[in-house]
Amino acid sequence: MGKPTAAELQEALETAAQMREQDNDPHYVAKALLNLNYRMGYMEKVLHAAQLYLRGLGEHEHAALQKAIDAARREEAHTGGRDMDHFI
Repeated sequence: MGKPTAAELQEALETAAQMREQDNDPHYVAKALLNLNYRMGYMEKVLHAAQLYLRGLGEHEHAALQKAIDAARREEAHTGGRDMDHFI
């Protein structure tokens, strides 16, 4: 399965938002897409911080990684997601 282009993803997200606004999401596909896109944003920050940490292995990079992980945990808890302890 190929990754959508930026334009395709944007169109899908706009359509999903319209579906949710119009309460026309009988199988929760739009809700799932919007939620996963939101969650992907902070997971990408964790990945980026992890990559920097692994390259530098310094205190600053470690602190940035911990901050990103903590933010992701808070967001998961806030949005009703599972506890992230099983990922780390």
